[in-house]
Amino acid sequence: MTEGAPNADEFAPILPYEGASDYERYLQTDALLALQRSPGEWAHRDELLFMTVHQSSELWLKLATAEVEEATKLIEAREPAAAIRLLRRAAACMKYVEGFLEHLEQMSPWEYQVIRKVLGHGSGFDSPGFREVRRVSPGLGQAFHALREERGRTLLEVYTRGREDEELYQLAELLTEWDERVGVWRFRHYKVVARIIGEEVVGTQGTPVELLGGLIKHKLYPELWDVRTRLTELSNEEE
Repeated sequence: MTEGAPNADEFAPILPYEGASDYERYLQTDALLALQRSPGEWAHRDELLFMTVHQSSELWLKLATAEVEEATKLIEAREPAAAIRLLRRAAACMKYVEGFLEHLEQMSPWEYQVIRKVLGHGSGFDSPGFREVRRVSPGLGQAFHALREERGRTLLEVYTRGREDEELYQLAELLTEWDERVGVWRFRHYKVVARIIGEEVVGTQGTPVELLGGLIKHKLYPELWDVRTRLTELSNEEE
């Protein structure tokens, strides 16, 4: 070995997992990249696109809901500043998940029918990530309102006197952002489904596509949307 040259074993993998390098071992890329069907198993080549979009979405939803759950604990522990940072990250995760849906619109509606036939009863309603969204969201709202009440503020006052309690105002806006991101995802999902298989058809679990459209109006925190109407009314009363 030449003097001063790096030892070939100096950077050899040391982590106790499978993989040719520590990068591959830490991220378990062999297992991750084996989760998609191989070309010989595809009903159509766009199965790789379809699976990548949905598997990626599940990972980002897992991160998003973990951030929301931790933010809820921080609010309960009266550490709102730390919760604000995590809620910003959670909202950003939802933007990514929404963005992935654009890739599905690159599939031919006719060619997708080939993929649809191998999905069994698979449906977005069974998404573990979205089940977690529904699970963690109510607790976040409860934690926020408990803190608001403790600080002696009505929801209207959180906005009309927002500069007096900036953290409370920012939390209210981030809960609204989270609600909006989830709602936008619902809308985009509905439009993608309608664009690919049509609006007046039945999904893989016997659910009419139009039912997805009805879910667009669902709000996680309706009171945070209603208060905006009250703010407009209050402003008009003062004229």
